[in-house]
Amino acid sequence: MFRTHLAIAVGAATAVTAALVTGPASAQPSAQSAVEPLAAADALISAKPAALHASKLDTFQRQAAITSAGHTYVPFTRAYKGLQVVGGDLVVATDASGKVTYTSVAQTSAIGELSIVPKITDAAALAVASKQLSSVSSVEGTKLVVVAAEGAAARLAWQSTINGTSAEGVSRLTVNVDAQTGAVLGTQEHVMNVTGTGNGWIYGSVSLNTTQSGSTYLLQDPSHTTIRAQNATGNATFSGTDNVWGNGVGTNRESGGVDAFYVAQKQYAMLSSWLGRNGQNGSGGAWPIRIGLNQQNAYYDGTQVQIGKNTAGNWIASADVVGHELGHGIDDKTPGGISARGTQEFVADTFGAATEWYINSPADAPDYLVGEEVNLVGSGPIRNMYNPSALGHSNCYSSSTPNAEVHAAAGPGNHWFYLLAQGTSGNGQPASTTCNSTSITGLGIQNAIKILYNAMLLKTTASSYLKYRVWTLQAAKTLFPGSCTQFNTVKAAWAAVNVPAQSGEPTC
Repeated sequence: MFRTHLAIAVGAATAVTAALVTGPASAQPSAQSAVEPLAAADALISAKPAALHASKLDTFQRQAAITSAGHTYVPFTRAYKGLQVVGGDLVVATDASGKVTYTSVAQTSAIGELSIVPKITDAAALAVASKQLSSVSSVEGTKLVVVAAEGAAARLAWQSTINGTSAEGVSRLTVNVDAQTGAVLGTQEHVMNVTGTGNGWIYGSVSLNTTQSGSTYLLQDPSHTTIRAQNATGNATFSGTDNVWGNGVGTNRESGGVDAFYVAQKQYAMLSSWLGRNGQNGSGGAWPIRIGLNQQNAYYDGTQVQIGKNTAGNWIASADVVGHELGHGIDDKTPGGISARGTQEFVADTFGAATEWYINSPADAPDYLVGEEVNLVGSGPIRNMYNPSALGHSNCYSSSTPNAEVHAAAGPGNHWFYLLAQGTSGNGQPASTTCNSTSITGLGIQNAIKILYNAMLLKTTASSYLKYRVWTLQAAKTLFPGSCTQFNTVKAAWAAVNVPAQSGEPTC
C-alpha cells in the first residue's frame, strides 16, 4: 500500500501579481511570438487569463521548469495575501520557441475576499491534527494556508505535518484544519507503501557502480550520491573493503541492498534513456533505500524508501517494488505532487513495470504482474495489470473508483496502461479484454510510459482519473504532432476502461 504527503514544488521563485479576472475556466493556449519558454510562461501569468481564476490579491511563484521531448513545463504555486494556496497550483507548457501549448490549472474559482485572521490557535489546530493518528512521534510544523479545494469555497486553515503511526502503520500526515471552526478540511498521507514484491536475492551476480573512499567501498552511486543502499538499523550505507556485496541469501540485508541498489541505478538509466529525465528526483538523484523494515511491506515517504520482507524473511527488493516506490518519488517530484483521487498507485505501478521491462533480466522476466516473484504471504502477485479483477480489483472505472481503497482504485489505471502498451492481444503477453468490447493495438511500453510521464508534467494537485484522461491526450498530441495514431490509442484505451470523455478535452 502506498500513502503520501503534500508536496510543494521547489525551485527559484519569481512572484507575478495577478489581478481579478472573470471568464470561463477552460485553459486555452494563447498566441505568442517566439520567446524564451520561461519568459513566455511569465508573460501568460502577467496577462491574467480567465483560466487562472485569480483574485486581485493572488501572486504566483514560478518553480523549477522541466523539459521533455522539446517542450518546457513550468509549474507555478499561488499565494493569497502572502499565504500559500493549497490547490492553487498550475502548469504552463510551451514548445521550444516559447509558444504556449497548454495550461493546466487546479483551482476552479477565484478566492475573492477571505479573512486571514484565525479564530483558533495553532496549538488548538495541532491538537485536532494529532488526533488523526494513533500515535505521534514528532511534528514538522504548523502554518497558516489557504485551502482552495476543487469545487469548494476557499478556507483559511492551519496546516500541520505530523509523524507517527496510523491504523495502517508508519505515517507522515499533512492535516489541514479550518482556522475558523477547527474542522478537518482534508489530510494527505506522504507514506506510500506497497505490500511486497521482489526477493532480496533476485538478480544474482550483477555489476554495480559503487563509491570508493580510501580503502572502503560504499553501496552508493559515485555520480549520484543520493542513490544509496543502507541498513535500516542506524541508516548506515552498506560498506566493505572488497567491493563484493551480499551472499545471495534472501534473508541477508546486504543482499537485499544489492538488488535494491541495482534496480535504482537501472531505473535512473531508464528515466534518462526513455524519458530524458535527470534522475528520480528530477535533479540528478533519488533517496536512500533502507533494508530492514520488519513488515510485509515497503514504502516511500518523501525522504527515503524502506524495504520490508515476505513471510519467509526475504527482503522484497525486486524491480516492480523498488521501481514502484521510487515511482512515487517521481510522482512527488513532478508538478502537483503525488497523484490523487485513486490514481497514485497505478502511476507508481507503471514505473515499476517500465523499470522491470528496461532491466529485462532473465532472473525476473518482464511482465505486468506486481509482486509475482516474492509470494509475499503465499498467494502470488498482489496486482495484475492486464486483468485486475483476477486479484479482486476492478478492470473498469466507475464513480466509486476515486473513493475506493487506493490499491483497488489502481485497477482501471493499470488496465488502461496495459491496453496502451500491449493492446488487447497482449503482443506476446496475456490477452486483455476491454469494458466496451473493443480491440486495441498497443504502442509498446516505452511509448506508453513516455505518454504518462509527459501527462504528469501537466499534473496539478487536482489530479484524478478524469484529469489524467485529458493530460494523456494532450501529451500524445504534443509528443506525436504528425500522427493521430498515438492520440487515438490513448483515447480508445481510456474508453476501454470506462473513463468518460471530458468537456473541452484535446482533439486530433
